[in-house]
Amino acid sequence: MVADAALRADLVVVGAGVAGLTAAVTAAEAGLSVIVLNKGRGWRPDDLDPGTATYFAQGGIAVVEPYNDEDSVALHARDTVVAGAGLTDEVATASILGDGFAAVSALVDWGAQFDRGPDGRFLRTREGGHSVRRVIHAGGDATGAQVQRSLATRALSHSQIRVIDESHAQLVVLSTGGEAVGLRIGSGDGHTAEVFAPTVVLATGGAGHMYRATTNPLGSTGDGIALAHAAGAAVADMEFIQFHPTMLYRPGVRGRRTLITEALRGEGANLVDIEGNSVTEGVHPLGDLAPRDVVANAVTAAMARTGAEHVYLDARHISDFARRFPTVTAGVEVIGIDPATDLIPVVPGAHYLCGGIVTDTSGATSVPGLYAAGEVARTGLHGANRLASNSLLEGLVMGRRVAGAAIGRTGRPAAPPDAPKAAAEHPIAPRGELQNQMSDRAALSRDHAGLSTLAEQLQSAPRRTPVTATDHEDAALTVTAMLVVNAALARKRSRGCHHRTDEPGA
Repeated sequence: MVADAALRADLVVVGAGVAGLTAAVTAAEAGLSVIVLNKGRGWRPDDLDPGTATYFAQGGIAVVEPYNDEDSVALHARDTVVAGAGLTDEVATASILGDGFAAVSALVDWGAQFDRGPDGRFLRTREGGHSVRRVIHAGGDATGAQVQRSLATRALSHSQIRVIDESHAQLVVLSTGGEAVGLRIGSGDGHTAEVFAPTVVLATGGAGHMYRATTNPLGSTGDGIALAHAAGAAVADMEFIQFHPTMLYRPGVRGRRTLITEALRGEGANLVDIEGNSVTEGVHPLGDLAPRDVVANAVTAAMARTGAEHVYLDARHISDFARRFPTVTAGVEVIGIDPATDLIPVVPGAHYLCGGIVTDTSGATSVPGLYAAGEVARTGLHGANRLASNSLLEGLVMGRRVAGAAIGRTGRPAAPPDAPKAAAEHPIAPRGELQNQMSDRAALSRDHAGLSTLAEQLQSAPRRTPVTATDHEDAALTVTAMLVVNAALARKRSRGCHHRTDEPGA
C-alpha cells in the first residue's frame, strides 16, 4: 500500500515485466536504490496470472549464439528489417540485436533455465520471418513464465529493491526546468504519494485492451504511453498494432484469450481454412512462416472467402505435442480440444504495440530524466511490424541499458519539482464502447471513413477527473486510442501491420 508521503530512490521503474525487472536488478546490483511500481498483486512463484505480458510469452527469445555457424547478427538484422516493412531503424536494430547474447547470458546467470539438448547447447526453433532456427525457449512454450519467474525471484531477494504492489502511476513529476524527477502514484485504497528519483523508467507494456479480444493480460492499458504523452515526450508509429495470426477462437469471449504460439508453425503446423485449403499458399514465399502481418491478413482473407468466423491450425502431426507445448495444450483443453487429434480454431488477435514512446538506443526519451524500455518504447527495432520473439530480447537489452543510464545519473543534484498539479479532467470513454469501436474501425483493417468517425467519437468522450485505478486505466486507454487513430489517419497507405483497405499500396 502507498501512504500519503514522499519516497526517494536512485531509480523508479513503472512495470514489473522483463524490461522493468531487468532494469531494477541491473541497477540494484550496481548499488542503486530502486523502487518498482507493480500495478498487479504481489508476485508468487505459483501465480498463474501475474499480470505481465512477459509471463504469457510462449515462443521464446530470438538471439544469435556466437558459436552458431548457421546464423549471424547481420542475418538476424536482415530478417528484422524485412519484417519491419521498410521502417526499421537499421542502426538501432544492429545495436540491440548485437547485445542480445550478453543480455541472455546475464539472465541465465540470474537463474533462468532454457531448454537444452544432450550437448548442453540451447535448443532452437524457428518462427515467422526468421531465416533459420534461432529462437531459444524454456519449458517448451513457457519461456515468458521462466523469464518472469527468474527476474521476480532475483528482484524480490534484493535488499536494494522495493516493490510496491497494487500501485499505479498517475503522472510524471517534472522539475521547473521540464526534467522528470519522479512520479505521483496511487493505490487501491485511494492514497497517493510522490516518488522522487533522478531517473524514471516507464516499462508498462502495451495497450491490447483497446480491443475486444487480445493476447495481453488485463493490465495492458496504455498507461506508459499516456504518462509520457502528458509529460511532453514524443511518441511515434502508434498506427502499427500487431495482430497475432493465431489467437484461440472463443466466440463471445472478451478480454485476454489464449495465444497459440508461432513456434507451432515453426515445427510444421499448417493453417487451413474450414474447407481444408491452405491459408497462405501463393501469398508469400515463406507460407505459414511469413511475417505476422502477412499471415494475419491471409487468415482474415480466408475467413472472408469462406464466411467462417475462424480458420484452423493443424498440428496433429507434431509428435509429443503435450511435452513440447504444454502451455498451448492447457489453453486449448479449456474448450475441449486435443491438439493430437483435433484442429485448433484460431483468429487474429491484438498482440503488440510496435510503436510507442520514442527513445534512443539508451532508452532516453525526449524528456530529460525520463526513460522507456520494452513494449512501451519505440526504439526503431520493430518498424512497421515486429519480428517474432524479438520482444523479450529487446526487453532484456534495453532493461540493461536504461539501468546503465540510471547508474550514470546517480549523484545528480535533485532538481526542484514544479508546483504540484491538481487532479485534472481527462476524456474517458467507457471501456466496452471504446473496445467495440476500436475493434470495428481501427483493428487489423482500417479506412478513412471509419477512422474519421472513431476520431470524432474519441474527441467527444466525456471528461472527468480519474479517481480509481480503473479510471486511470480508462483514461490511458482513451488517449492511447486517440494517438493510434490519429496516426492511422495520417498514414494513408498500407505498411506492415497498418492495413488501409482504401489505400492498400505500400
